Amino acid sequence: MTRLVYLFALVFGLLAGAGLMAGASVAAEMEVMPSADPVFAATLTDFDGKPVSLAELKGKLVVLNFWATWCGPCRTEIPHLIEAQEKYGPRGIVFIGAAVEDNADSVRDFGKAYGITYAVAMAGKDQGIALLRALGNKIAGLPFTIVLDRQGNIVATKRGIMTPARLQQILDPLL
Repeated sequence: MTRLVYLFALVFGLLAGAGLMAGASVAAEMEVMPSADPVFAATLTDFDGKPVSLAELKGKLVVLNFWATWCGPCRTEIPHLIEAQEKYGPRGIVFIGAAVEDNADSVRDFGKAYGITYAVAMAGKDQGIALLRALGNKIAGLPFTIVLDRQGNIVATKRGIMTPARLQQILDPLL
């Protein structure tokens, strides 16, 4: 009889756990995305210090990636973004790298050395960190990627390396 009670408890616990796990995955899929307003209000700079208004991104599909030259995971992710830009750029998706640092010369040199083919703008350290936090990345961890749909909504965020498979899973339905 005791064995039967333990067996019942074990089975019930497994079924309940599976239900909780399924609920957790649904909740994760329904995560509320941050507002894109801070993106459209931001003005970054090009390598010559000229303003680059992110408000110009409204109405476009955008992959905006925050990174830094000193960031190891960013260095791993950049080749994936280059490949994605080559695949999706001709299909109308805009890729922008926002460098979260202040030395434009080192960012320009880094971009050349890594063969970055997508647009790169300077967010600066202070403004970049503030923008990361405003977009829900409270610890300002890098790399950090957001995807904007044509309506100007953030449809995905990722702190850490955005894998090619995950990026494809996000972008393909938006085309």
